[in-house]
Amino acid sequence: MNLLEALGQAMRIPELRRKLLFTVLLLLIFRILASISIPGADPAKLTQLFQGNSLLGLLNLFSGGGLSNFSIVAMGVNPYINATIIMQLMTVVSTRLKELSKEGEQGRKKITRYTRWLTVALGALQAYGLTVLFSSSQVGVLVSPSPGTIISIIITLTAGTVVLMWLGELITEYGVGNGVSLVIFAGIIGRLPGSLYSYGTTGSSHVIQLLGMTVIAVAVTMFIIFVQQAQRKVPVQSAQRVINPRAGTAIPSRRNFLPLRVNAAGVIPIIFAISIMTFPTIFSNFFQTAGGVVGNAANWIRLNWQPNGPSIVTNLLYNGIYFLLILGFTYFYTAVVFDPNDVADNLKKSSTFIPGIRPGRSTAEYLHKVMNRITLAGALFLALITVVLPLGTSFITGVSTTSLYLGGTAVLIVVGVALDTMKQIETQLLMRQYKGFIK
Repeated sequence: MNLLEALGQAMRIPELRRKLLFTVLLLLIFRILASISIPGADPAKLTQLFQGNSLLGLLNLFSGGGLSNFSIVAMGVNPYINATIIMQLMTVVSTRLKELSKEGEQGRKKITRYTRWLTVALGALQAYGLTVLFSSSQVGVLVSPSPGTIISIIITLTAGTVVLMWLGELITEYGVGNGVSLVIFAGIIGRLPGSLYSYGTTGSSHVIQLLGMTVIAVAVTMFIIFVQQAQRKVPVQSAQRVINPRAGTAIPSRRNFLPLRVNAAGVIPIIFAISIMTFPTIFSNFFQTAGGVVGNAANWIRLNWQPNGPSIVTNLLYNGIYFLLILGFTYFYTAVVFDPNDVADNLKKSSTFIPGIRPGRSTAEYLHKVMNRITLAGALFLALITVVLPLGTSFITGVSTTSLYLGGTAVLIVVGVALDTMKQIETQLLMRQYKGFIK
């Protein structure tokens, strides 16, 4: 079943139709908020700033174009995503949080509350960094703002992030699910028609380049779908269980498989790597007016720390570190979402085993070994799509990396969210069909 077929069947069911319309309504509200700009910003300076800085363009991707307009939702859901990732990592480190995560619904509610408060703190910090950047004399987006204006901008940007977080949670609870992912998805899709039109109508050579990029985009989309759906099926077998010894009745052993996804981490490593790569730029804005070594270092970071900097050395340094961070965070986050010891214990408790492997510790070691191998393929896939693909596409089509650096990440997010949404709709359709059959 494809996405359009699933949507068509869902629209015939009143309950699912209400969920879909509710989701569309909230996404339209997000797009309206992204078009409301904060007063006082110079549009010409904003355009000039984003044309020459791919790192800011990457942040603008996750805000649905709100950052380039300096809208009330300019930061998008970035602080919420970072807070969620930090809390997931802290769950592994902190014994208290790990216990909370195992306490069921009440424990999850407490972790969600902590995540929301952390989102407010991170949002205020990022809003202050953006305000300092836009207020600097080199950028000139905000001309000599007063302390009251700076405070009001910080409060507005933080409130915008909180509103988007709320909309995402509403979509997750009352809509089709994947609320935050759908907010990012709507931002990317909302910018696509205007970008293609403005680029394709500037000359015949651009139309040829656009056709070339379309062919590459289709090939990349097929490759992303193939990897996102790829699984390593580990065979498992359940032992025969005796129900009634006197009657001699028993449940026979069954063969099945344990699916291990090649890309179990999704796009989370990319988002976390982007957050780490933006920290030097954010902190350099705080010290760019300082003198001496600190001021010189801050100015060097602001000018050179970006994917397409002024020199080849800085470009290789930035993209190399970005590539390694994606590899590292893919392994790290996969270890967070998939624990071989827990899986081995659950298999042992259910009297299930992997043929040829002893239950318990040997099973955990085997799963750890298999997961490490397939995670390498997933990590290289994410790094190639995010870092190498824009550079290769720029070399083939002749389009600057400033225009293309968002391509791989954007396509990966759009395809991943579309696949997850299709699975959510199909699952709900199956639930309704089985319910109707039972009635």
